[in-house]
Amino acid sequence: MTPENTIRTAPHGILVETTSAPASTADGRQDPRPPEPTSPNTATPPTPTPRPRRLPSPIRPSAFGTQDAMILIMAAVSSLCLVWVVFYQLTSLSGGLGFLVCWYIGFVALTWIATAQVIERQVATDRAVAVVVVSAAMLIVAIVVFIVAWVAYKAIPSIHWGSLFTKDQKSFVVTDPNALDHVGVVHAVIGTLEQVLVAVLIGVPFAIATAVYLNEVKGWGVKTVRTVVTAMSGTPSVVAGIFIYSMLILTHVLTYSGFAASLALVVILLPSVTRVVEEVLRVVPSGLREASLALGAPEWRTVWSVVLPTARSGVVTAVLLGIARIVGETAPLLFTAFGSQVVNWRGYFNHDQGALPLVIFSDVRQAQPVLINLAFQAAFVLMSIVLVLFVLARIFSRPKGKNGKRMKPGPNDDDLMARLFVPIPIEQNEENR
Repeated sequence: MTPENTIRTAPHGILVETTSAPASTADGRQDPRPPEPTSPNTATPPTPTPRPRRLPSPIRPSAFGTQDAMILIMAAVSSLCLVWVVFYQLTSLSGGLGFLVCWYIGFVALTWIATAQVIERQVATDRAVAVVVVSAAMLIVAIVVFIVAWVAYKAIPSIHWGSLFTKDQKSFVVTDPNALDHVGVVHAVIGTLEQVLVAVLIGVPFAIATAVYLNEVKGWGVKTVRTVVTAMSGTPSVVAGIFIYSMLILTHVLTYSGFAASLALVVILLPSVTRVVEEVLRVVPSGLREASLALGAPEWRTVWSVVLPTARSGVVTAVLLGIARIVGETAPLLFTAFGSQVVNWRGYFNHDQGALPLVIFSDVRQAQPVLINLAFQAAFVLMSIVLVLFVLARIFSRPKGKNGKRMKPGPNDDDLMARLFVPIPIEQNEENR
């Protein structure tokens, strides 16, 4: 290999020039004549070494280091000092909320300016948007934690666990100094569980069937049904109670009862579960449906044995979220259940019934501290139920197991529902016979 054909190597990120190509003629063709020999006494001038050129380092907007942390800290401190001078030295402004809002706006603005000067404008915009998004998430978490901590702080010191879940308000005496030892919310807990359970038994099948119709059947009335479901999801909950009250109670078809409250909760549960289940069914790969139809299965069997089992975890999550949506509703129960202070074991269909939201609504407005404490205890129980439902929804929505691997279905798991409810034998493969 001649020296003219060699290529100099350089470290990563450095560009160097290669040696010159053989001489060419004026018309662009290579000169066929060999180079003239040089005498050994003639000194050859050294070839100048090309100056290396370094490539610029790539900029990653998502990278966050010590320099970025110092920019955020200095922007926060600078914004605090600037707003303090403007509020309390240059103007007569006052108020903690206004001070906080002005400080936050100044913090975001100074973060953008400092990042643009030190790094780049594109990174500055990305950093400012990240600050806003993270701040919003932290605000939501802080509000939820504050509500939970405040209700627990007001309720736990006065709770008597022995009577809270075993007694009602039938023999409640306000003047008794130990009244909380003889009163509880068992009637409200039973009423809430009955109303929600019946609402789930009635509303969930209709919600799943509606979602299957919207996503799988796609008949002529899909647009109309989707419009109605969307409109129902935006309807205030008090309208559901007024609807049941005007259609069934005023016409003496039903009386104030837990069953009427369950029907009002169905009106709220139906659109919320339908919308979530519809989105879950859209995630199911279309290849599963095509494979089932290619094997000769009818459309109803494909939905029952392939689509719904595949979306099982999402459907369960949708149901749990729907239960958490209706378990704390108060306005529909005011027009349907009406409230009661005793346990109605046999009066679910024809007598007034209590519920946790009604106990909170009626007792928190009273002047007696005992009733206010009882309202906070009922709120703590209701909040615990909602938190448990959300935790269960989070657990069921996980597509993977604890070890990080996807959970494998059991034998014939896809056809479990069909084997239990459809009296049609399922053919087996030749290897399993």
